[in-house]
Formats: sequence, C-alpha cells, structure tokens
Amino acid sequence: MNDERTGSAVAAESTGDALPAHGSDFLQLDIGDAPAGGKAQWLARRLRQAVADGRLAVGSRLPPTRVLAGELRVSRGVVTEAYRRLAEEGHVEGRRRGGTVVVAAPHLGGGSSDSAASRLRPATPGPLFEGEPDAAVFDALRATPARIDFTPGQPDLAAFPRAAWLRAERAVLAELSAEHLGYGDPRGAPRLRRAVADWLARSRGIRVEPDDVLIVAGTAQALTLLNPVLHADGVHAVAVEEPGSLGTRQHLRNGGMATPPVPVDEHGVRVDALRATGAGAVLLTPAHQFPTGVVTSGERRRELLRWARDGGLIVEDDYDAEHRYDRSPVPALRALVAEQVCYTGSVSKLLAPALRTGWMVPPPRHRDALTEAKRFTDLGNAVLPQLVLARLMESGDLERHLRLLRGRHRRRRDAMIAALRAHLPGAVVHGAAAGLHLTVTYGPDVPDTALAAASLARGVKCQPLSWHRQLPGRPGLVLGYAATPPGVIPDGIAALGEALRGLA
Repeated sequence: MNDERTGSAVAAESTGDALPAHGSDFLQLDIGDAPAGGKAQWLARRLRQAVADGRLAVGSRLPPTRVLAGELRVSRGVVTEAYRRLAEEGHVEGRRRGGTVVVAAPHLGGGSSDSAASRLRPATPGPLFEGEPDAAVFDALRATPARIDFTPGQPDLAAFPRAAWLRAERAVLAELSAEHLGYGDPRGAPRLRRAVADWLARSRGIRVEPDDVLIVAGTAQALTLLNPVLHADGVHAVAVEEPGSLGTRQHLRNGGMATPPVPVDEHGVRVDALRATGAGAVLLTPAHQFPTGVVTSGERRRELLRWARDGGLIVEDDYDAEHRYDRSPVPALRALVAEQVCYTGSVSKLLAPALRTGWMVPPPRHRDALTEAKRFTDLGNAVLPQLVLARLMESGDLERHLRLLRGRHRRRRDAMIAALRAHLPGAVVHGAAAGLHLTVTYGPDVPDTALAAASLARGVKCQPLSWHRQLPGRPGLVLGYAATPPGVIPDGIAALGEALRGLA
C-alpha cells in the first residue's frame, strides 16, 4: 500500500502522540488558533483582517477552497463558509475560473492588532464635538480616520451592483445616438423621468407624469433650488422636525430660511406645534423620521393634510422609505395631496451617494420656477448616468438590488441590536423597523458629544443625537449599521460601551 504521509506524521502516530495542528503558508494561518466549533468564523475574521490591513490587496486572489482546506486539514465546507461570509460582506467576489478575488477593503479593521488600530485613531477627536456643529462638520467627520464607521446615512456601498451598472452602461452606449451626447433637457433626460415616474407609482403609490418630475443632484440640490422659489412666494421660514436632520437644516439656513423646530412624538410631527410656528412650509421625513425612526400615523397625516389645505407647503424628504424590514409600507404624502407637497427622493440610499442623482416632484405652481432655477444652476445633470440609471430601473435590476440590500441590511441591524443588548443594556433603541440607522438614548449623566468623542478616541465613529436637535433633550447616539459588516459591528458597540462606562 502506498503511504504518502510524511515520516514525522508516521512517527507521531506510532508513538501515540497527537498530530500537530496543521497550518498554511497563506497568511501564516494556523488552525490550532481557531476555537472549537468556530473555525469558519475564525478564518473569515483572519481574512477580513488581512484585507483591512493591506496584506490582501484589492485584486488579490484567494486560494481555491479545496487547496486551503487541505493545507489547514479542515473540511472544505469550513473554507467555503468563510469565503461566503466575506462575499456577503462585499469584500470578495467569486469569478468562476478567475477564482475568488478581493474586490473591496473595509474602512475598518475589526479584530486588528492594537498597533494597527492606533494608527487609525485620531490624536485629538475632542474639537470635532465641541461647540455648535458648523457647515463643515460632516466633511471633517468623514475625513477623520476610524477603525469602525457607524456614520448614519450610507447603504452597503460594497454591494453596489457593478456588474449590472456596467451591463446597463454598455447597452446604453451601444444604442446611444450622437445627438444624445449634446446638452440635455435641464429637467432631466426624458427616459429617466419616465422611469422615475414608473418607479414612484410602483414603490411609493405616487401617480405622476414624466413632465411632473425634475431630475436633480440629490436632495441637497433640491433644497438649494427650492429656497429662492419659496422666498419669491413669500415663505421665509421652513419648520423642521425636532429632532431632525442637521444637514437639511444647514441647507435651508444657507438659503436664508428660518428653521423653527417642531417636536416629534410617537405619532410624528405635532401639528398643533407646527401651526404655532406660523411657518408657511415644513420639511418632513414621514415614512421613517430622521433620526427617531417614527412613522407618521394616519391621524397625524390627516392633520397635516388639513394644515396643508389651509395654505401650508409640505416638503417631503422620502430619503430611505424603501429600506423596511418589520413593518408594512406606508404611502408617501405626495400620493395623498399633490397640490401642497413638494416630494424629493434620490438613489443615495439605494445605490450610492457618489452618483449625486435624485428627483423632485414639485407642486404645479412651482414647477416652472424650479426648472428655471435648475437651468441656471447647471443646465441639468450629466445625461449618460441618467440613461444608465433609467435602464437599471426599466430592467428590474434596481428592484433586485433593493431586495438584496434589505436582506444584508436586516442582518446588520440585527447584529447591532444584539450587540447593544450585550454592551449597552440600559440604552433604549429607536427606529429599528426600517432605515439604515438606529438611534440610541441613555441616561442623562453623560453628554452625547463627550461620548462620541470618547468613542472616536477608541476608533469608532458615530454622530451625537444633539447635533440633530435645536432644543434640549435626552442624550443619545445615531448609529448607522448598513455600511458595516455584521462581524465587525459587535467590536464597535463594545467600544461604545467601554467609552460610556469610562465617562459615567
């Protein structure tokens, strides 16, 4: 009988000694370091760490599962499961004969060494959270390095449908006539406006014609265009939710608008308080209020519509209504009263903020003025990306991508909730049924800006709830989970718990 075992292995067997733990030259992996019953998780963590610290660069090819399993002396299923987890997190991609390839590196290093983590920690995080946040605070926070990023407002960017986008782009270029490469309609490419009208009818219950739709560079530009139009209409104050998005408040104020706060309770914005402000317009996130996650109730919607019919304008920011997990969809306010609602949406939470593509459906009386404002701002969005997005919508690829995102985001949300229960047991979680973030409130003894600064000093980036308040309120954190792999989330929440205990 042929025996291909090494002499040392045979010697070990003959003396009755256990075989040494097997390892691999690849990343110096030693299966003896893996806990019993957790080999796949251990391997996935080691591979993720190697991608994060640069030992496995984007474009690197992982060993075939059969080869690595043989080197580690584990079942092939262990390696396959580890690779599957990394693929689900968006770090690797199977390419058939091309093998399994690293396609994206995380911004974080869950499980990385202390020395690697210390290189990513800002030396003085405190000033970022001192005083009132200014217009540049989000830029500063984005530029601040961290091991783990819980900044709210981003979907799983590693899941961007690159193959579908390239497929759509090739198809668009193949059929594009020369005249389509000239200046486009400032309202947006007719094909995209038709696709958006169909998308809104299917997903948000809004029935509009393509001519009702104005393509813009995201909700930020929508607000910038709307400011002078409202001023010309005699509106100089836009009421905002309390708490409510600091970013949208900044855009309104930059256009010279006052932003009186209107409290939000468990049913949505309080219409009695809205009437008391005397504001001619209000900016709302009724499908999933930012940051509390409250869904505006039916009775509160009826009160809002009565307020609007008395002459008020509702600016509806439908920023992440598609991302829901544990509740039924709710219709957009624009579907209920067209004349008094200016509807805005974008693909920033569906695909990526970098695309800078969104839409407005303004009331008929403001449509021409907003079109003129768009024309003199930039002559319209770039046409080619509009046509590619239109094809994604027409083909069903965007809906398929949304279904994928819902599953991935749900798992990340569940991982964060479980970690919060373990590491911040006294905290209250808000807004878990939908969206891309959780809001967490805790006892009043620790300012949330101090907690955010202490967390950043530990390499974890998040936003204090007080940034999104104009009035005093209970301290808290706004924690985005969608862009963070589920295997890393517990490490970040554990660091938040340590920071809170260190400040208490």
